[in-house]
Amino acid sequence: MHEPRIIVALDFSSAESALRLADQLDPRLCRLKVGKELFTATGPQLVEKLMASGFEIFLDLKFHDIPNTVANACKAATSLGVWMVNVHALGGRRMLNAAREAIEPGSTKLIAVTLLTSMNHEDITDIGLVGESEQIVARLAQLTYDCNLDGVVCSALETALLRQQFGNEFCLVTPGIRLHHDSIDDQKRVTTPMKAIADGANFLVIGRPISQAINPLQKCLEIYNEMGIFL
Repeated sequence: MHEPRIIVALDFSSAESALRLADQLDPRLCRLKVGKELFTATGPQLVEKLMASGFEIFLDLKFHDIPNTVANACKAATSLGVWMVNVHALGGRRMLNAAREAIEPGSTKLIAVTLLTSMNHEDITDIGLVGESEQIVARLAQLTYDCNLDGVVCSALETALLRQQFGNEFCLVTPGIRLHHDSIDDQKRVTTPMKAIADGANFLVIGRPISQAINPLQKCLEIYNEMGIFL
């Protein structure tokens, strides 16, 4: 059995909806992502329930605050036993170093968000960042790498560049994944599972294409087939 490459985003506001979807999935095929909406609505109790069902959890809270606050938040996340947690690379070097010191290497994976996949060039310009999105992502990924984090969240459009830049040990997590016939919804920088994996992505974060499927488990298998991974 291959390591699960799919991370299903539980983009819900209630524990009932999240657990209903989890019941239709298999922890051997996917991990689960708990983000701000769901965690705010349900707290750590839901995370514990999902882990008790066998799922590894990516706690996607994008910590971005003063270094000490982020370090303590990372310690709290690690104490839950989650598989992966993230911070925002825009928090800067001292914040990233504090996060790294708070999580022992080899335990919970620690990654940093570069640019959100919903952002286009106009959005980037509005907040005062200079350059094209690929250049900004490369700079933030280099900072993350220099601070010894395990990897980054990046658009699949930047994956090939980052894989070449940082080699095979640096973890690349890519949201904005859509099958050819799927709606892109509010994502701007998207690509297909096959292209993302070919370009070097380790894990694909996929929400609505799976959560809104008639048969979510079958959809996972379809996506693996498109990646060329036959289970």
